[in-house]
Amino acid sequence: MRATAAVLLVLCLLTISHAWDCQEVVNIKNLMQIDAGLGQVVATDTSQIPYYLVGDEWIRLPGSLKHITVGPAGIWGINKADSIYKYVAGNWVQAAGLLKQLDAGGEQFIVGANVDDTPYCLTRSATVGYKGPGSPLPWTGLPGSVKYSSCGPFGCWAVNKNDDIYLMSLNQDCQNNGWSHIGGKLSMIEVATDGGVFGVNSAGHVYTRDGITASKPEGTGWSNVPMCMLMGHVTYDLGRLWVVSKSGVTMVCTP
Repeated sequence: MRATAAVLLVLCLLTISHAWDCQEVVNIKNLMQIDAGLGQVVATDTSQIPYYLVGDEWIRLPGSLKHITVGPAGIWGINKADSIYKYVAGNWVQAAGLLKQLDAGGEQFIVGANVDDTPYCLTRSATVGYKGPGSPLPWTGLPGSVKYSSCGPFGCWAVNKNDDIYLMSLNQDCQNNGWSHIGGKLSMIEVATDGGVFGVNSAGHVYTRDGITASKPEGTGWSNVPMCMLMGHVTYDLGRLWVVSKSGVTMVCTP
């Protein structure tokens, strides 16, 4: 059975090599979620074990997390009880509040969503200065209802429970102009450190947003990134697209 799976994976990779050069990440299995930012890569597996990539080696981090994120705001995570943690000096320090998903990719501020799909933002000063329970942590509620959000240098993108896509301009103090609807459907979305946007739809297909610039943060349209497996999660940083299939296979791709 393993031999058959290996052959199928090789054939799979060959079918997409004309557009993206994808290689299986062989030394990590059964990832559930992955996030890349500022040259760093973190992930959690189906057993809720968090990892940090050093060279080609996945280093196990302490604790148990269902979601982890890395970016200008540092490394943050959420456990199965929706408790929030920041990675400080080699240990997880619990932060006030409850979220089911969060993203550290903004300009040193954080966005996230709770179990009721209420979006929140944490200002740069609170995020950077947080060292432990004594530090202030004033979460700012954002308008709308979203299940997954991610930020980059040109704005924050999000999807709601209906897989509708939205874009918001958000600054370091969590001031915003509300969400603008963007055409298309995605079940999750990630913004790269360079402003690139990638997402996965409910059918497991990967898409990227074309034409994003500082003067046109909404971009011009969606392009399919061909994959021969059904994908569940995606993240992009420094020219590398990390994808996790719904069957637990992790691949890294370059254009």
